[in-house]
Amino acid sequence: ACIASDRITVDGMRVGYCYREHPDNDVDSGWRFLAGDESPEYMDDASKHAFYDINTIANYDRSIVLIISEPAPCQFERGADDRLLPVRD
Repeated sequence: ACIASDRITVDGMRVGYCYREHPDNDVDSGWRFLAGDESPEYMDDASKHAFYDINTIANYDRSIVLIISEPAPCQFERGADDRLLPVRD
């Protein structure tokens, strides 16, 4: 499972930013998928996020298929070339 914001699953936006942290439990993959334009207030509202099967999010945005095997911790953002690129600190 993963967590995705309503900007993807309700509003139909593509994944603009995602990260993988160490999982919270045995079901959690650690992946978090966001459109990338969510405000701090939006992020603080738990009703704007839900757990989904990663396959469900891949059906919304196929570009995540290329990165979902990356180990935690990692983060990606959509680049000018429309690919999800690693974020470097």
